[in-house]
Amino acid sequence: MFLPVNDASATDPDRRGSHWSLLMVDRRERERPVAYHYDSAGRLNDQPAAQLARRLGAHLVPTRITQQQNGYDCGAFVLDGTRALVGRLGQRLQPARLHLDYLAVDRQALQNRLRG
Repeated sequence: MFLPVNDASATDPDRRGSHWSLLMVDRRERERPVAYHYDSAGRLNDQPAAQLARRLGAHLVPTRITQQQNGYDCGAFVLDGTRALVGRLGQRLQPARLHLDYLAVDRQALQNRLRG
């Protein structure tokens, strides 16, 4: 299960969120799900990712991902990271080995894919 994570507040309407990260939940072991958190801005979304993992009853594991070099590509990292993980899971790799510290986000290529 792939879930985008945002730092917006459900209780504070003035905190609309400014950063996205990715949570991938492995539920193959129904009694012991694991949530892998990919945050391209270090640990900025640790708290919302931990809250979401808790609500899903999953053990949270921070996972490596390339760090963005600007303040606006977090969404592109979520989309390209999801795409890369789906491809690697199709190769039947174990989730614990699915770090994304090699990920090279190409905003123009992403825009072209979305335009289809």
